[in-house]
Amino acid sequence: MSETTDFKHFIRIIGRGQRAGRTLTQQEAFDAMKMLISGQVTAEQKGAFLMLLRVREETSEELAGFTQAFRQFSLTGLSSLNIDLDMGCYAGKRRHLPWFILAVMVLAQNGKRVFLHGTHEPDSKRLYLNQALPALGLDIANDVSSASQQLDQHGFCYMELNKVNPQLDQLIQLRSQFGLRSCANTLARMLNPSEANFSLQGVFHRHVDEKHRRTAALLKDPNVLCFRGEGGEVEYNPERDVTLHQSRLGEQHCAELSALNDAWASKPKQLDVQQLVNVWSGTESLYAQNTVVGTLAIMLILIENIEWQSAHKKAQKLWHARNKQWPLDIPSKVNTHEMFDTSDKHYVH
Repeated sequence: MSETTDFKHFIRIIGRGQRAGRTLTQQEAFDAMKMLISGQVTAEQKGAFLMLLRVREETSEELAGFTQAFRQFSLTGLSSLNIDLDMGCYAGKRRHLPWFILAVMVLAQNGKRVFLHGTHEPDSKRLYLNQALPALGLDIANDVSSASQQLDQHGFCYMELNKVNPQLDQLIQLRSQFGLRSCANTLARMLNPSEANFSLQGVFHRHVDEKHRRTAALLKDPNVLCFRGEGGEVEYNPERDVTLHQSRLGEQHCAELSALNDAWASKPKQLDVQQLVNVWSGTESLYAQNTVVGTLAIMLILIENIEWQSAHKKAQKLWHARNKQWPLDIPSKVNTHEMFDTSDKHYVH
């Protein structure tokens, strides 16, 4: 890109209409997003660019270029944490608890280091990890040092995006002005700020999982698995068929999984995070167990490159062999008003 390139050049490319306009190449997307991140655009240009992309939808090449740009601005030092599995948790939950946390804990008990990152969108009215985890006894990591300490102690940690990549979080928070999401939510899932060898990504909408797979191939990321998770989160839904989309150093393939549950579980009126502790400690719940074991199996498919049947059998064994003592110090009092109401209106992801 020429040093004199004006950002309006990129707006013109994507905004001239179906006949005269075109999509950005991966390099153009990188250049454009680098300018946007670096503050070389006006607020009006930023809004026009993001919303034009929103209406037309981004291509895999554009997402790859944008991701490359944002990766240059992630918190320095995260790669030194020696993370095995990176998980972007950006959807939040509205129908069920974040059961995937229990799968993360099982994986951590078996020697893997897991880095979770996410953000909180107040307007979407969902239960996010920065609300759930403190009630379970886990502090939010604010820097590399505290993340390292939690990883050494528990095998996993969670950090907010405003610490991991403030520029990307600022883009996500623009939803309060636009009333719409931008591509930033997708980029956050693809970010892999810890530079882990394995990246697990969950999405909500159809065909977005395919786009994640193609983008990962363009980026030549080592091992990426993306699927349509419960509510858009990185969580297996045992009530639905699901396709696992994988990309390993540019090589892509898919696997089809059938639903495990015959009937749908009723949505609780409130989400009580204490139930996560109860199920971990031994309380029986068919939905919760199938969700946790299924999510853990998907993690094993990604990390060990094995098929579903083998992964599911191993996940069941690991779940039953877990140390059922809750490993965190739970706050002495979790007030009932902190329970999450599922009856309110929620934005679709």
